[in-house]
Amino acid sequence: MRPLDRRLNTSWWALKIALGLMPIISGVDKYFNKLADWGMYLSPYATKVVPVSVPTFMHVVGVIEIVAGIIVLSRWTKIGSYIVLCWLVAIAVNLVTTGMFYDLAVRDLEIAVGAFALSQLTAVREESGSAPE
Repeated sequence: MRPLDRRLNTSWWALKIALGLMPIISGVDKYFNKLADWGMYLSPYATKVVPVSVPTFMHVVGVIEIVAGIIVLSRWTKIGSYIVLCWLVAIAVNLVTTGMFYDLAVRDLEIAVGAFALSQLTAVREESGSAPE
């Protein structure tokens, strides 16, 4: 393997592991609230529209995040990374509509760019036929 290929492969693995594990960890934490009180990040607009309690909604969010992370870690990395990208953009929009947490919204958009980069690296790996998993 050429040095450039090795570096791209290492970058791909770093993104895949991070963008796969972090949604799973934060998704599981939606049930325990050890990392954060996740309900405080839910926009007041969302609480008016969502037909369930905030804790129930956060549990549903947790399941979605866990599934997205598993898809990223599976052989469907490209699809999973697009799901994570869209999910992060939705979270950023939610955070902006709270009227605060703009810093977290920017951070989530930056992570979404990482998810896009993972999808593109995965596409290149698939096209080149050098995607040993």
